[in-house]
Amino acid sequence: MDELFELGEFLKKSEAKFGDVFAAKSMVYSVEFENGRISEIQTTKNGGTGVRLLSQGNTIFSYTPGTLVKDASDCIEDCRMRAGAVSKMKGLHSKRELTAQDSPTLKVDLECLKGIDSRIRKNSSMVRQVRIRFKTGVSNVTMLSSEGVVVKKARKSTIFSVQVVVEHKGSLFTGYEIKAASVDAKRFLEREDLVQIGQEALRRAFLQAEAVLCPAGFMPVILAGQAGGTMIHEACGHGLEADILEKDYSIYRGKFGQKVASELVTLVDDATLPDLYGSYDFDDEGTPAQRTILIENGILRGVLTDVETSINMGLPKTGNGRRAFWSVPPMPRMTNTFIMNGEQEPGEIIDSLKEGLLVLKMGGGEVHPTSGDFVFHVEEGYLVEKGKVGKAVKNAILTGNGPEVLKRIKAVGNDLHFEAGVCGKSGQHVPVTDGQPTVLIDGLTVGGSDTANENISALS
Repeated sequence: MDELFELGEFLKKSEAKFGDVFAAKSMVYSVEFENGRISEIQTTKNGGTGVRLLSQGNTIFSYTPGTLVKDASDCIEDCRMRAGAVSKMKGLHSKRELTAQDSPTLKVDLECLKGIDSRIRKNSSMVRQVRIRFKTGVSNVTMLSSEGVVVKKARKSTIFSVQVVVEHKGSLFTGYEIKAASVDAKRFLEREDLVQIGQEALRRAFLQAEAVLCPAGFMPVILAGQAGGTMIHEACGHGLEADILEKDYSIYRGKFGQKVASELVTLVDDATLPDLYGSYDFDDEGTPAQRTILIENGILRGVLTDVETSINMGLPKTGNGRRAFWSVPPMPRMTNTFIMNGEQEPGEIIDSLKEGLLVLKMGGGEVHPTSGDFVFHVEEGYLVEKGKVGKAVKNAILTGNGPEVLKRIKAVGNDLHFEAGVCGKSGQHVPVTDGQPTVLIDGLTVGGSDTANENISALS
């Protein structure tokens, strides 16, 4: 710790408004199993150090693949000189490692993956392809700042996914399922049923094969809890990240204390929830993780900050400074973002719908970060008629505006559900979790292949 103390003192002498050091060593083990055989086994090691100074309104960043005290010292001096320092300081020459390198605690049993592939294929002769991916890793990070913060943490994560392709009447249909958590492989395998994950991917592939064309038009849409909050994350959450607000790119700028959503909506970001894919104890600037209420009963209450936006905007630090790698500076990012539970039973919400679309699984899509306009594909959806769930649909697309969707929510269920994912922003991808209970949106434009019904009336 003596070297870390000296490095912290050296950082303080940089005379910047704020400075920090982020060092990390990571090891990831991954295996890909495709069509009955192992197609790839890979162990990846990565490590390095990034140093940032906030000086005179500018961000100066320097990085190196080394993780010695000396490497961090050299980066600090590089930042100083680029910030306009008139004289060099005597640096530190210690070759002590800032952080350790650990191996993942357990590698998955390859025979287990072979068994999953075999069980999927035994279900049907229609199966044409099975792709299974398993990845587990551990990253040891050391963070210290000019404010005296020192944090050393080991971060673990595990991901498992299955993709199944089936052939039906000459056409191919794909089903996909993924699970991820901030735990090591041993704990992941204790809590997740890998066979069930594979069966769910197979079920979705068959579902697409039997689905009917989705009608197009403006209609009520129920997003089930299983949909996982993807729309809320993409279409609304990014607009509440402080750097988007600071640059005047967000539709929420200047609306603090105002009603921006239905009074049924309380939107939260919380990195403290145990084991979720977006969870951590400290962010990548050493700020403790916390729970931040973004929207409370429809009223805009909060915004997600990192150190830089906190300083620039005079806002409290929320512990959302995140970076994808040691070689890039942090920025405000979501963690586990979700709509809080309401009071209604999901079945009651479905029963209330005369005609519309029930979405059980969201697919990919695009969002305009400034306006919140979005286009999302529906991976699993069903027509609803007179409160009854009917046929599965395919080729359904949801289009609309995130902030407007928040205002059009007319019912919120009590079945909060989380889904893990990866969020991209400015070329950086970080693990997140999205969540929501069942919600009813009283009108949303649905694109589909069947245009016979151009306008299904919304709820009165």
